[in-house]
Amino acid sequence: MKKEVLVVDGYNMIGAWPELVKLKDNDFIEEARDRLLQTLSNYCTFENKDVIVVFDAQFVPGITKEYTKYKVKVVFTAQGETADTYIEGVVDNLKNVLTDVTVATSDLAEQQLVFAKGASRMSANELYKEIKRSLRALQQETNQFQNISKRKRGTWSEEQLNTLKRLRDHLS
Repeated sequence: MKKEVLVVDGYNMIGAWPELVKLKDNDFIEEARDRLLQTLSNYCTFENKDVIVVFDAQFVPGITKEYTKYKVKVVFTAQGETADTYIEGVVDNLKNVLTDVTVATSDLAEQQLVFAKGASRMSANELYKEIKRSLRALQQETNQFQNISKRKRGTWSEEQLNTLKRLRDHLS
């Protein structure tokens, strides 16, 4: 089975996803970045993908760093280096017969470039919809698990179980 890596242009998502746009427009850019990382972490954990989120120096000049937060690799590029340039390098380094790379950006020129390098591409809106689809699938799995658990414990209702618990506690 191939390893799947999702590379995300962070500020591109922040400028496209409705809840993140609201945060950014109210000067809560740090909160928007954090919400993006949390969302991608949940998505990639459920979908079993690695994720790299790249932010360019546009909003945080002078910072060059890489770290992991919520199991997501976060990269702030060097000042003067764009997220697009960094992403292209990641695709060159990671794309091989054992690794599929998908780049999420709405920048059409960047999409064409990474596609030419062998990576898949998706727009910010497509990733947003994919995450919503994944959340629905997770909720469906959770509901199925809960239904199975209820069947395993028998046909007793919650009220009957609570009555039995009170009786047991009273006898103890």
